[in-house]
Amino acid sequence: MRMNNFLIPSLISICALSISSAQTASTPATVIAQAASPAYDVMTIKPSDPGSPGTSYGAPGDRFFARNLSLKMLLQYTYDINEDSIVGIPSQLDSKRFDIDAKIVEPDLDALKKLSGKQGRLMLLPLLTERFQLKTHMETRLGPVYELVVAKGGPKFKPSADQTSRANGNLGTSSNGKSSKITANCMPIASLAKVLTDQLHRPVIDKTGLDGNYDLTLQWTPDGAPVSTDDNAPPSIYTAVQEQLGLKLQPAKAPVEVLVVDHAAMPTEN
Repeated sequence: MRMNNFLIPSLISICALSISSAQTASTPATVIAQAASPAYDVMTIKPSDPGSPGTSYGAPGDRFFARNLSLKMLLQYTYDINEDSIVGIPSQLDSKRFDIDAKIVEPDLDALKKLSGKQGRLMLLPLLTERFQLKTHMETRLGPVYELVVAKGGPKFKPSADQTSRANGNLGTSSNGKSSKITANCMPIASLAKVLTDQLHRPVIDKTGLDGNYDLTLQWTPDGAPVSTDDNAPPSIYTAVQEQLGLKLQPAKAPVEVLVVDHAAMPTEN
C-alpha cells in the first residue's frame, strides 16, 4: 500500500551502495525543531485489527488520525517521501499496522491554518519519535532514477497562457482502479517530474530543458490493474508519457536521499 492519499503511490528503489553518511545517528534536531511548534500533545496508539480493510489517514484541524498504517507509512507521510526511501525498520515491526489518534490540547487554530503542508506533517514527528523510540539519520546513496527527456518528434503539449506564475501548477487526478489520469494546467516540467516520481516508485529527474509552464493531460493503465479486453484501454505509464506527451523516461543512476532507521520499537498501547 502506498501513501499520498493512497491514490498516487510514492516512490524510490534504492541500491545498497552508500556514498556518504549523515552527521548524526538520531533524528536531526533541525527537523524536530520544525515540528515542535505547534505539535500534537497527546497520542493514542494501538495495533490495528488484523481484519481491517484498507487504510486511511487525515489531519483535520487540531488532530491527526490513522487507521491500519505501518510505521513506514507513517514516516512516509511525516517526511513526505516514498516508502522505498525508508530503510532499516526492524522486520518484526515492519509488518505491523497501527491505529493512531493524536490531538492538540489547546490548539491555536489561526496558527494551524498558516502552516505549510510540510509543517503540518512534521507536527507528528515528535510523538512518533517518542512512542516508537525512533533514532534515524539521512544518507545519500547511489540509486536508480529515471531521467525525463524529450522524445524524438518533440513535446506534444502546449505552453500555458500564463507564463508568469512560479507555483507548481494546478493538478487534477483521478483513478478508478482500471485507469489513472492527471490533468495539469500552468505546470512546470519539474512538477510533472514529481508527479511521475510518485507514480513510478523511483525519482524522476527533469532533463528536458523545457522552461515555463504547460497544460497537459496524461492517462494510463496502472500496474496491477485488471487485464482489460478494451482495445481503447490506455497504455502503461511509460508508453503514455512518450505517446501522449512526447517525452521519454530513461533509466539512470544518481545520488538519492534515504531515511535510515537506526532504532525502532513497538509502542506501548494506551
